[in-house]
Amino acid sequence: MEQIKLSASIREGRGKQAVKKLRAQGLVPGIVYHRGQESVSIAIAEKELSRIMRSAGGDNVLIDLTIEKEKQARPRAVIIKEVQHHPVERGILHVDFNEISLTEKIIVEVEIVAQGEPIGVKQENGVLDHPLRTIKIQCLPTDIPKPIDVDVSKLALNQSIHVKDIVLSDKLKVMTDPELLLFHVKLHVEEKVETAAVETPELEVIREKKDETAAPVPGEKPKEEAKAKEAPKPEKK
Repeated sequence: MEQIKLSASIREGRGKQAVKKLRAQGLVPGIVYHRGQESVSIAIAEKELSRIMRSAGGDNVLIDLTIEKEKQARPRAVIIKEVQHHPVERGILHVDFNEISLTEKIIVEVEIVAQGEPIGVKQENGVLDHPLRTIKIQCLPTDIPKPIDVDVSKLALNQSIHVKDIVLSDKLKVMTDPELLLFHVKLHVEEKVETAAVETPELEVIREKKDETAAPVPGEKPKEEAKAKEAPKPEKK
């Protein structure tokens, strides 16, 4: 994998106000982690970082990071560890990098992408299910693959592709369970929406109340009066 050059500067300030000031200047706060060493707080141009995030490698892009005014003159080989996005605007709020050695193997998550339209979808009223969208790969940083394309065009109804079915370079070792399902064509079943009768007890209560308060029919005595007359008289002792 080709290394993409990126420049950053040492981040001096701390706290919300310092971060707010950085973002107003079009910069993103970040941290570089390195095993056994102290982390480094940095600031990066958001435009440059966004460009890298949109590249073919995505989160797994290999970056040649130069930190300005740092005692260590040599560039650092880093990969993106975590990116925080704004929940609404989707802008980058913060980024973490892991510094790595180009001679040591690492484990990365690689995206699996479906290519083509399955026969089972086109001709057999099926739908393509894609339950597992990434797999873990162990390799050297320079061998990190781009998103892996998988041809699903020959899948008929009820046929599947598992992790073990993917053919990769000898430089890549799959760390994900080989029996896990990647793609499956299942029958498309339309769900029937049943409209249940809506009960309206409130209306019944209102009717009952209206009946109780309704004017008596001419010649008919009110219920209360009738009940009083029907009540048994006490016995005389």
